[in-house]
Amino acid sequence: MSINFIRHNKLILLFLALFLLTGCSQVPVENRENFSRANQPPDKIVVVHFHGTQQCWSCITVGKYALKTIKEKFSEEYSNGLIEFKDINGELPANRDIVIKYQARGSSLYVNTIIAGQDNIKEDVTVWRLVNNENQFISYFEGVLKNLLAKK
Repeated sequence: MSINFIRHNKLILLFLALFLLTGCSQVPVENRENFSRANQPPDKIVVVHFHGTQQCWSCITVGKYALKTIKEKFSEEYSNGLIEFKDINGELPANRDIVIKYQARGSSLYVNTIIAGQDNIKEDVTVWRLVNNENQFISYFEGVLKNLLAKK
């Protein structure tokens, strides 16, 4: 037998063993609760705009457009507290705990979908590509929030 044939068979056996050991066809027990919660309605959605003391035009605009989207497209959800907006200066010592919770670095926009009391925090980086077009930003971010609320 050639050496290449033996190497090829060893690689196949290695991948087969890894596949069987990882159990990729099953959801681990500790993740089943999170998996089943994915389709539950959110208790609350918290949109958090992090920024520094000195903000550039883009940083200011991301926060402004996110809040405008919430107020104009989700006024009922905003007024009843289902959607909350927070504008956080990450450089202030008073905001240390929330910066750590979100693991925020610099200017950023996070959406925390709270389901069954559990945080589901995700940074939205797409908004930065849309900051130069208010209509596209609002359309995109409205879709994000509608998708999260659709779990109702």
